[in-house]
Amino acid sequence: MEYISTRGSAPTLDFEGATLAGLASDGGLYLPRKWPRFSAAEIRDLRGCEYWEVAVAVMKPFVGKSLTEAELIEICQQVYGKEFSHAAVTPLVQLDGQHWLLELFHGPTLAFKDVALQMLGRLFDTFLKRRDERLTIVGATSGDTGSAAIRGVAGSERVEIFMLHPQGKVSDVQRRQMTTVRAPNVHNLAIDGSFDDAQAHVKRMFGDADVTGTLNLGAVNSINWARLMAQVVYYFYSALQLGGPDRKIAYSVPTGNFGDVFAGYVASRMGLPIETLVVATNINDILRRAINEGDYSAGGVTPTITPSMDIQVSSNFERLLFDAGGRDGAAIAQQMHGFEKAKTMALTNAQRVGMKDLFRSFRADQDQTARAMQWAHAASGQIIDPHTAVGLSAAQDMVADDSIDPTVPIVTLATAHPAKFPDAVERAVGVRPALPQRVGDLFGREEHFTELSGDYEAARDFVLQNASAD
Repeated sequence: MEYISTRGSAPTLDFEGATLAGLASDGGLYLPRKWPRFSAAEIRDLRGCEYWEVAVAVMKPFVGKSLTEAELIEICQQVYGKEFSHAAVTPLVQLDGQHWLLELFHGPTLAFKDVALQMLGRLFDTFLKRRDERLTIVGATSGDTGSAAIRGVAGSERVEIFMLHPQGKVSDVQRRQMTTVRAPNVHNLAIDGSFDDAQAHVKRMFGDADVTGTLNLGAVNSINWARLMAQVVYYFYSALQLGGPDRKIAYSVPTGNFGDVFAGYVASRMGLPIETLVVATNINDILRRAINEGDYSAGGVTPTITPSMDIQVSSNFERLLFDAGGRDGAAIAQQMHGFEKAKTMALTNAQRVGMKDLFRSFRADQDQTARAMQWAHAASGQIIDPHTAVGLSAAQDMVADDSIDPTVPIVTLATAHPAKFPDAVERAVGVRPALPQRVGDLFGREEHFTELSGDYEAARDFVLQNASAD
């Protein structure tokens, strides 16, 4: 399997190279040169398989020759057989006759990012040991990526991680899951700015010769293809339980950086019969405007009770624009360079046509988010976090819009445990969710992090001064 950049001029890499590179050298994102395709019979053969077995089958075409089948099996068994508290890894919960939740928060940091980042940490160790190299990871988080990534690589002898988060703009649980990890290879940086600022700093470092000339950089954000690959698995796994591939399924995905919903798009390209992918946004709704109106224009970020979605620049959207619009790397490079300068761009006709049959988008304000939490609790006794509630609200809007057959199940991705956002949940449903016992001592642990200004130079200099040279 070969991987190419969305901007067309970076070297073609294999899976190992794309995993370690993260961001392409031309500023683009790596994608497979062609999508593997499963027949209905091949998907049907996965019925009754354990999660790790589905993971091996889905990932194998993307891995190519970078891992033997035995190595891939061993990694999947280690991750999905040991790191998750539920035997099903990502269990389904029924809310009513049409609505379902896909619980993605049974990993060690209580968020969907664990499903991919526990896998990514083991891939890094495997490839770096083979090469006898070290890797410096620089990442940005709006809440959950940071803790999951840190958990995935903490204590690694070959990986050092610097994680930037916007100071005061993540929940207490999210922050503590990062800042209470005591490992010599972990550095937490709280910057004075937004997630978009942190993400821009990270992308800029990958193009900064002072950094790349000194350090072997890698990425754990969803700009890293291997992370998206791992997220494709739970679309297949859940669809199989609801009658796929002989029945179409719709998914509603709380969306900030577009990686989770793009994984659903990949599953569709691979042959999984997905009826609709609902892009659910909060009031920071640049993606809703882009999908529904063709207007991808960034504004200011408004803080909400769903901080992981308080984003204006969704880096993975570039992958969809590239693939849905005809895979013209030069055109995407020009389009994205223009957006980076002007913070606004219009989607091309080809891009809009390429996504219109699969994607819908709805947004939920904070009152609608609270009502979705209340409905889930009243209807089925389920306590859900506010991000999941945005997805559920969007799913309900699609039903009210009469735009989906009532016989099609709608699966809302439950992206975080409600205890990560206890204040918002308690205000909505009157119940304060408790942390699971396995992380119950979180607030008794000592925090360690460094506060930095919002300037790029401050973040860059800290990384250069504190990283171990290759």
